[in-house]
Amino acid sequence: MAIDKQEVEKLKASLSSSSEVLTPDSEGYEESIKRWSSAAEKLAGLVVLPSTAEDVSKAILFSKANNLEVAMRHVSVDPKTNTITAEGGCLWADVDNAAAEHGLAAVGGTVNHTGIGGLTLGGGYGYLTAARGMVVDNLLSVQFVLADGSILTASSTENPDLFWASKGAGIGFGVATSFVYQAYEQKEPVWGGMVVFPRTQLHEVLAFGNQLLTDTSGKVFMLVAFGAPPPAMQPAIMALLFYNGTEEQGKGYYEPILKLGPLADMTAVVPFAKMNEMLNGAMFHGARRTMKGSAFLGPLDTKFAEEIFDDYQAFITQVPDAIMTIVGWEFMPYNKILEVPQTATAFANRGAYGNLVFGPGWTDPKNDSACREWTRVMSKKARAELEKAKAKGTDAETQQAVGEYGNYDSLGEGGKVVFGVNFPRLAELKTRYDPENVFSKGPSLVA
Repeated sequence: MAIDKQEVEKLKASLSSSSEVLTPDSEGYEESIKRWSSAAEKLAGLVVLPSTAEDVSKAILFSKANNLEVAMRHVSVDPKTNTITAEGGCLWADVDNAAAEHGLAAVGGTVNHTGIGGLTLGGGYGYLTAARGMVVDNLLSVQFVLADGSILTASSTENPDLFWASKGAGIGFGVATSFVYQAYEQKEPVWGGMVVFPRTQLHEVLAFGNQLLTDTSGKVFMLVAFGAPPPAMQPAIMALLFYNGTEEQGKGYYEPILKLGPLADMTAVVPFAKMNEMLNGAMFHGARRTMKGSAFLGPLDTKFAEEIFDDYQAFITQVPDAIMTIVGWEFMPYNKILEVPQTATAFANRGAYGNLVFGPGWTDPKNDSACREWTRVMSKKARAELEKAKAKGTDAETQQAVGEYGNYDSLGEGGKVVFGVNFPRLAELKTRYDPENVFSKGPSLVA
């Protein structure tokens, strides 16, 4: 719908002097609507770049008044309490770098050009999860602007119901304008990096990953990906290794796979903040992308993983434009995750398993349908394997877990699937905090 120009000017005049309002004919508009996946870029009738929570409040009320859909970047560190306050527009790089200046680190994502808001409100896994739990387990408070324009803080002592909901389903309740995280001492560098193996060593690499899943040291994480890295651009096994310790300790721990003789070894001793940059190249902005996740119960059946590799190889052969496709297996020790009960936060994906993500990357819009359909088919296949493994027996928390990480594009799923046992409480809270369903972009919370 057309937006009245006079109303836009009134909105501009009401906002703080450092905010911006962009219309389709404004300089900077095209840049403002760019997204990580170019396939997700959509035209916006109006773009507001707010500077304060009050600006956000006014923008939301303007959107409601004009029947528009609702589609800040400062970090401060308190070294006395080891806490980090980050505004909603921050990237993880902002948090990592600010924390590092004080010899600290927070549980964050594994790609540092990811925004903190979506990852936090959806749960959040990171390199420190094995030691410190999920991002939401280290979240101390969130400032929200609600659908009625009110600004409030959600924490364990203020609006605790909303705080509970924010830990996994926050995208459906308001605009988060700032977050406060618990941070931890991280003065020493870490060891890690990418190693590449041929298809013939897939079994050995994944078998090691199965051992890592039950590690209790709190120091390790390994991502195994099927991809076609440069310069050869041929299907291979890529493993990103992480060890929160010395080079000697890291190489000693990963010796069972390092001795296989990888095709490439890019491991090194780096500052923690640098570790969070290592996947940025593979996850660059601008390609057409989609994602869909599942999970795999430990220990992973390596024969099933070999089937997935064959499916991946067949797909990029059939659709050569999708050569940027990655299939990722996250081997992240789960004991710390399971210390928090399934119903203690809205996040309902706590299980004795690792995450599995299918991530096609391509350039030609004519391949949109083929890439998205392959992702759906593979996700269903992975879900069937997970359910088969769970049927053989596992712990009570894992049986109750949804096996679906919301941040890996669960938008096509309903809230009952993504939030499982926590859905009824979330649906009730939704009627209290957003009865008109203004924030409707996430999994549906309407009962």
